[in-house]
Amino acid sequence: MNQEKLNRVLQEMRHRHMPQLLISDPATIFYLTGVWTEAGERLLTLVLKEDGKHVAVINKLFPLTEAQLGMPVVTVDDTDEGFGMGVLVNQLDTEKPIAVDKNWAAHFLLDLMKRVDKPVDHFAISSTITDDLRAIKSAEEIAKMAAASKDNDQAIAALAALIPDKLTELEMGHRLLDIYKSMGNSGFSFDPIVAYGANGADPHHMNDDSIVRAGDSIILDIGGVKDGYCSDMTRTFFYQTVSDKSRDVYETVLEANLRAIAAVKPGVKFSEIDAAARDYITEKGYGDYFTHRTGHFIGIECHEAGDVSAANHTTVKPGMIFSIEPGIYLPGEVGVRIEDLVVATEDGCNVLNAYPKELTILG
Repeated sequence: MNQEKLNRVLQEMRHRHMPQLLISDPATIFYLTGVWTEAGERLLTLVLKEDGKHVAVINKLFPLTEAQLGMPVVTVDDTDEGFGMGVLVNQLDTEKPIAVDKNWAAHFLLDLMKRVDKPVDHFAISSTITDDLRAIKSAEEIAKMAAASKDNDQAIAALAALIPDKLTELEMGHRLLDIYKSMGNSGFSFDPIVAYGANGADPHHMNDDSIVRAGDSIILDIGGVKDGYCSDMTRTFFYQTVSDKSRDVYETVLEANLRAIAAVKPGVKFSEIDAAARDYITEKGYGDYFTHRTGHFIGIECHEAGDVSAANHTTVKPGMIFSIEPGIYLPGEVGVRIEDLVVATEDGCNVLNAYPKELTILG
């Protein structure tokens, strides 16, 4: 257990009047303990209490110890009533409010609520605490994110070098996994997007057997996982030639990316950063074709709580890491997206990606 992180959670529990938290999210457990376990349909829950009498309630399938988790372990079995929910409830003070993870399986939550038999406002979401704490990275976490992004710069260079081989989108994805493994990454942080030509007009295109053709845009949206932390970057290239219209789209997205990055500093609202990119794209006549938010938070998971969007009026704080990724998607024609990760500093931000962004023609 990372005592510093735990102390911050306990401080927020007292501040927000949440006397007991049930932590079941694998990424949050990893954040607190350094241990990653996917429990699936089984029970694996850290019970954090403001009085410090923490306990882990864990299915016997997972051989986790008190030494690993920093708290006593109570085991349950698949054959226990409610898959062990009765044991978990016995560890709680049912007269006090109970906060649970936002992603906890519904069958566990409903069983808990039935057993505790209290009004719905007796329960809360614990992730409001842990998400806020995870959003602000420590110096160690920032260093890990920077190292992961440095690898991603090298990975996208290696992948772009394969374009003249005219591999299918699916084949490119397969090659990318080998590239990450060769650099010591454990795998993808998300399924990579390789989108040729009109396929790029779908922001979340699923790779297929398409082969690149002259004049196509080539979107490479990729990320790996290194030392438990994610990278994520997008670059758009063109194959052999680029039309005047595609060039205009590219230059518009690039300027939007640069304007949004320039807007990042502590105290600025995320909605204002979104507007820096979105307003420029709208001014250039492509507003209807920028169909997603400008960015998302990232860390242990590729998409963490928090985003850069018109709906987020919270403000930037030093240590936050998020993406800046405006895009324009013209159906049946072309897609362009340019994405960087930035870390907010005391007076602005640092861009974690160093791979060039000027328009590049391959092949």
